[in-house]
Amino acid sequence: MAHPSPDDLTDAHPVPKDASLVAEDEHLVQEAERIAVAIGRMFPGLCEVVLHDLRQPDSAIRAIENNLSGRQVGDSATELGLRRIADPDYPSVIQNYSNQFPDGRPAKSTSIGIKNADGRYVAALCLNLDISTLSPLALTLANLVATDNEYTGEALETLRDRTGRELRSAIDSFAAQRSSTPRSLNRSQKRELVRHLHHEGFFEARSSAQHIADRLGVSRATVYNYTK
Repeated sequence: MAHPSPDDLTDAHPVPKDASLVAEDEHLVQEAERIAVAIGRMFPGLCEVVLHDLRQPDSAIRAIENNLSGRQVGDSATELGLRRIADPDYPSVIQNYSNQFPDGRPAKSTSIGIKNADGRYVAALCLNLDISTLSPLALTLANLVATDNEYTGEALETLRDRTGRELRSAIDSFAAQRSSTPRSLNRSQKRELVRHLHHEGFFEARSSAQHIADRLGVSRATVYNYTK
């Protein structure tokens, strides 16, 4: 009795031509599901993450993390999903659009379509951020950092140490830029330095003039004379 050849067996049980593509599509959806779960767990209670399997529009929801909309796994695709199924040229990313949960809470959404090697949409990853909890916080922060308009543009003070370390640093830096030491500066340079320090407000502290005089090796009277 003759045994069938390998070719005969292949002909008797043909492998569907699209079997490999089906497997690739499922692999894409499985990977997208892992991403959906990971993103959702990073923003618990704040951002709903939904994976739609667009191969099955009537039961599209494959995974849902942080369920804020009340939908369930197995629910149907949204309008965006149906548009992508109908039109492979429909935009793959629609970002930061205004949305709303069924109970009226405002949401900020992003929808990302996922295509297979043939250019067909097989899935969509959707993020729905609940901004109802963030809006009051944003208002609170805005009020917290707000300043009175009466003083807008007017610098009433600068929170700096006008004496001690910062003053010494300013004097030494000025001298170093001129390859000199404070005491070795010539009269013109010392006058320029003192006027600069006066303009920067260092003279507001009573002890500053004497400190500058000591650093420059001149009298306190000379320092005040240099400010004129």
